[in-house]
Order: sequence, then C-alpha cells, then structure tokens
Amino acid sequence: MSSVIQLNRLTRNFGSLRAVDQVSFEVERGAIFGLLGPNGSGKSTIIRMLCGVLQPTGGSAHVLGFDVAHDAEQIKRQIGYMSQSFSLYSDLSVRENIEFYGRIYGLSPEKLEQRFQEIIELTSLGDRLDQLAGSLSGGWKQRLALGCALIHEPQVLFLDEPTAGIDPVARRDLWDLLFDLAGQGVTLFVTTHYMDEAERCSDVGYIYDSRLIVCGKPDELKHLPSVTPEGTARFEIETVDPATKLATFRELDGVQDATLFGQTIHVLADQRLSETDLLQQIEEERETAQIRPITPSLEDVFVTLSRAEGLNHSDIDRSTQTPVEVCPKPTSPKSPESEIVSEDQLIRKKPAPTRASLMAGFWAILVKEFSHVRREPATLLFVFAVPVLQTIIFGFAIDTQIENIPTVIYDLDGRSSARELRDTFANTRTFQIIERVFDEDAFHYALQSGKAKVGVIIPPDYSDRLLRGEQVSVQVLIDGSDSQVATTALNASNLLGLNLSTQMAKQFAETLPRVPARDAQGAAALPLEVRPRLLYNPDLESSHFFVPGLVGIILQLVTLFLTSFAIVRERELGTLEQLFVTPVSKSGLMLGKLVPYALIGFVETLIVLTVMVFFFGVPIHGSLWELLVLSLLFLVCGLGLGMLVSTVSRTQLQAVQFAFLIMLPSVLLSGFMFPRSQMPLPIYLFTFIIPVTYFLEILRGIVLRGADITDLLPHIAGLTLCCIAIIGISLKRFQKQLS
Repeated sequence: MSSVIQLNRLTRNFGSLRAVDQVSFEVERGAIFGLLGPNGSGKSTIIRMLCGVLQPTGGSAHVLGFDVAHDAEQIKRQIGYMSQSFSLYSDLSVRENIEFYGRIYGLSPEKLEQRFQEIIELTSLGDRLDQLAGSLSGGWKQRLALGCALIHEPQVLFLDEPTAGIDPVARRDLWDLLFDLAGQGVTLFVTTHYMDEAERCSDVGYIYDSRLIVCGKPDELKHLPSVTPEGTARFEIETVDPATKLATFRELDGVQDATLFGQTIHVLADQRLSETDLLQQIEEERETAQIRPITPSLEDVFVTLSRAEGLNHSDIDRSTQTPVEVCPKPTSPKSPESEIVSEDQLIRKKPAPTRASLMAGFWAILVKEFSHVRREPATLLFVFAVPVLQTIIFGFAIDTQIENIPTVIYDLDGRSSARELRDTFANTRTFQIIERVFDEDAFHYALQSGKAKVGVIIPPDYSDRLLRGEQVSVQVLIDGSDSQVATTALNASNLLGLNLSTQMAKQFAETLPRVPARDAQGAAALPLEVRPRLLYNPDLESSHFFVPGLVGIILQLVTLFLTSFAIVRERELGTLEQLFVTPVSKSGLMLGKLVPYALIGFVETLIVLTVMVFFFGVPIHGSLWELLVLSLLFLVCGLGLGMLVSTVSRTQLQAVQFAFLIMLPSVLLSGFMFPRSQMPLPIYLFTFIIPVTYFLEILRGIVLRGADITDLLPHIAGLTLCCIAIIGISLKRFQKQLS
C-alpha cells in the first residue's frame, strides 16, 4: 500500500522550547494511525504542521505527495480536520455549520445538498438540525465537528483527541463512525492518550517529550524485547483490594514494575519468581486471589517505554530510587472498644467554626494579578510608556490660541496703499497669507475647498478713495464652519481695521475743520472700514462644527471595534484555527468578514446623518450622494484599521488597548477639537497619516461649505492612499498560519 503521509526528521521550535524533535514515520493509505503520548508531548503540534497551519522549523513532511511547507493550500483542499476542542460556531445551528463548511470548500448547491444528506445519515444528526451547536452535548458536538470535517469528502482526516471530554457511550459511537470511514478508504490520523483507543488503531506511534519513541502495529509493539525483557514475565493479579496490595508487590525483590490496571495489578517480575511466590505476598487471600501470566497491553508497552525514556534523560540511577507508596500501609485493627467515642468527646473533637477574615485570600489574589501583568508585555507598555508618550505629544500639539489662519488675498487695486494693507494682514500672527489670487473663481475655490479659512477682497478704487478722503470698505470673508477659528478671525479683522484707521487719523488734528474721512452721507468716519462676513455658519453655532466631525469619529469607533473584536474573538475561541485548515483564501476570509460590518457601518452612517440634520439642525449643503460614497470609502478604511489591530492582538484585552491607542490621536490630532494648523510641524505632518483627518475635511466641506468632489480632491486622494496602505499592510500581516 502507498504512503499518504511521510515525516522525515520533522522539527518544530517555539523559541527555546523544542516541541517536536526530529520525528520520522509514514502512514499508509486507508490506515487508522494513532499518535499517542501524554499531554504536551507534541501531538497537536505535529497535526498542525501536517495540516499546513504551522511552519516546521526543520526536517520535512508530505501529505498526499504535497510538501507541508510549500504546498499547504493544496493539502487543505484534500484533508479534513477536527480540532482538540470544539471549534465550530456555537451561535449557528447544526444545519448552518455544515452548510457553511460546504460553501467554504466550494461545493455546488446540488453537491452540497447531496453531501449534507449523507453527513446527516452518517452522524444521525437529523433530529438536531435547527439546534444551536453551542447547546449540544459533548458527544453530539463531536459528531457535528466530524460531519463538518467530512463534508468535502477528504482523502485524509486528522482528528486531534476527538474523544476528549465525552462519555464512554459517545466515545464508542464516535469510533464506530471512524471504523465506517476507514472501511470506505479514508485515511485516519488520530491523536489520543487513551490506551483503549490505541488498541483500535491499525498502526500506532508513541511520542514522549517531543521525541517519537516507537512506531508500528499494536501486536508488534507488544512483543518488543524492551517491553518484556529476556528473563522476565508478566502476571495479572486479581485481588480484593489491589490499591492496598500494590506497594507490597513493588517492594518485593525481583519485581521490576507493578501497576494498577482496573481492578487488577499487572506485575513485571523476574522469571525466578513463580506464581506461588507472588501468591505468598497475599497469604490471607490465597483461596480467593487469582494470578495468571499475560501478554503486555499497549498501556504496559507505553508505560515501560516512557519510564525507560525518562531514565535516559535522568542522572539518577534507578537502583537508588525509592518505590512510590500509592496507599499507606494498613495499621493493625483496633478493638471495638477503642472505636467507642462518647458524645462529649465528639463535641470536643469537632473544630469550632471559624469566621472568614475580611481580607481572606487577599495575598493570593494580589500575587496572581501581578503574575498576569508581568506576563502581559502589551499591558505594561500601555500602562507606562504610552501615557508618557501621549502626554508629551499632546502637550506640544494642543494649543487653544489660534494663529496663522490660512488667508487668501484678492487684490483688485494693486497699488502701494493696497500693498500696505496686504502687508498689515501678513504681519499679524493671526493671519497667514498663503496665496494671492487674480480672479473671483480662484478666490471662491480657495474658501469652498477649505484651503483658506479667510479671504480678503481689496476693491479696485481702494487707493483713490483714500486719497480723496473718502471711506473705503474692505470685505473679509470668513469660513464660519470652524467656530473657534472664525471667532478669532472676526475679532482680529475688526481690530486690524480699527488700528489702521487710527493710524491714518493721527495726521489730522481734532480741532481742524477738516476730518480724515467722510462716509457716503458726508458725516465724519474712519478712513478704513473692514466688513467681515461669516460664510457657511453665520451664527457661529458650535454644533455646526462639532456634529459633522462627530459623525467621522463615531464611524471610526464603530468600525474599528467591530472588526478587531470579531477577528480576535474567533482566534480566542479556536474557530479561526479551524478556518485556517480550509482552502479559504486570505482575501476571501478577510473581505468576507469586512463586508457585513461595512453594511452595518453604512446603515450607522445614515442614522447618524439623520440625527445630525433633524435633531441638531445641521443641513447638508453639498451632494448627499457624494457624501455617502466618500463615507463608504472611509468605512472601508476604518474596517481595515480594525483588521490591522486584529493582526497584532492575540486577546480581546489587547484589541481594546490598541484600538484606544488609535482612537485618542484620531480625536485630538485630526482637527476634530483643535485646529491642525496650530500644531508644531512634526505633529502637523503626523496628522496626515490619520485617516479621519481627511474624512473630517470631507464632511465639513460637503455638509457646511457645499463643496464638491473637485474641491475635495486632495482630501479624497489622502483618504484613498490611507485606505490602500492600511488594507495592504493588514493583508500582508494576516497569515493563514499559527505563530
């Protein structure tokens, strides 16, 4: 028969720990191969490497002719996997779980229906199709897990301790199913530490302390010379109280080993000891005790080999070891009189009830919690390093004093007096001239796109009117969508106009009949009149500024936590490992998880926008459809952030911590609360890698200023680049393998 599984010096290290040490064996087609060993010996690690979800450190392995290190995806299409713990979806019904795995393996609807009926008939799950998987008993859960592993008709079935934690009847039923599968030609690879299950396997390997000790057919292993060495024999002793008599036989000269086996004692003794010699040790049971020669069981085989292997790794000589006394030796029987105790004596012997201390168990809990914290580096980083870093960054970044407001100048005069006015605006710390435009369209585009927050229009007759002594008006248009910036610009422009007028008036004396300037009605007036006008939010309502920004923050919060928790929760429950063994692609797995949350987030967008418009009275001045399309782009970006968090988090606690690290800069550095233009240059540049920075500009542009896509192209491009980068990094980091 051909081999379907070959291992050649297969090795796996986890840091300094060697979990599997140069293991080699083969499994023939149609065999029931049992890999036995104590817990922690490396059985599950071997299965994970053979299933392609764990990379070997050394050596090689092939399944169905495919290399586990390079052809993992080809292997996953042709094998079934049943993990040690129940790793299906507890909140799905039996039917939904089976159909889900059928679709994962790409079965057509017709084929899926056919296999579904066959699986139901094989596992007898027909009466439980609509029952939630989490409510099934242990045995039925294992049947369901077996059915899901068989839905695609695999050639090889890997079962990692399939009967752990279920009752004996369920174990027997499950093995009956496995025998049926083996009869149909399916190769079974089973790990277990139950010796009675090993007797049912056609081939058995025994692994101890990461090394394969022995491998072969059960009958062959029982006749190994090392199991019953030359000059020894094995006996089974049936006695009334075997636990009490065990120590007696272990101390007997010539007995090499004595072990409890149910209600009997199995003894490995020198051949010089006869049955009569053994019987003399229980003289009082000579008439009832039974002693008979036996061949070793598989349990005897593995106990003997394990002890021999343990001695090979120990510097202690066996002759110096003291036999372990399982039960204390019986004391001489007491007389009935000595057993009589008076009621007063019973009362005196009974311990007085103690009252629990108020701080009972405090020290134990305290030490335990410090141990948890010490072994969680992410928590220590979050507690100590991150707050210091955030305090430094936000201390420099957050400044409530508004300066350097981006300002655009539309000078229609262009002469020396107009240049002096431009210089006056530029010399203030409040305004920063970013551009001088030469047409009205460019002027309005700068304001509508959000590039400039203030626009100054100098009229064409500015110099002429000043020379004639007439009052001249300069219009200052202020973007009112940011109430903090708008208030500062409004006050600064009024003060600037007053100061300029005062300077011009100083050259005229108060007693002169001639005044510096007159208004249109001929009355005395200041030479310069600055006429500020608030755009987009003329009443400077703070809700018009904060509520659109709050929409972006809420959407990122929802999408970030939904996605990161969903993936990390599957990792904690083990369902993600079960998916890793299937042929689902990385992009298929991630996008399949993202799309439902994207739809949820889109509905959330509609709800929040509705509340903004009808509850807070913030109208949408731009195109609603453009806003929804760009919101969908931001939702994908937010879901990508959640996916990125899930690739660096192993627990939901870590996911919360990393999500918080993302949300805090998103709130404080994105322009939601504080103007970005006031931040130091390094932090200002850092804000360009925060996706919500761009979305807030898009929201306020469309909602408050009525901007269109052309006006918002820089912000749309920035958000798109962030989205591509985040999704790309997340897919790169996400691996369909265990670490």
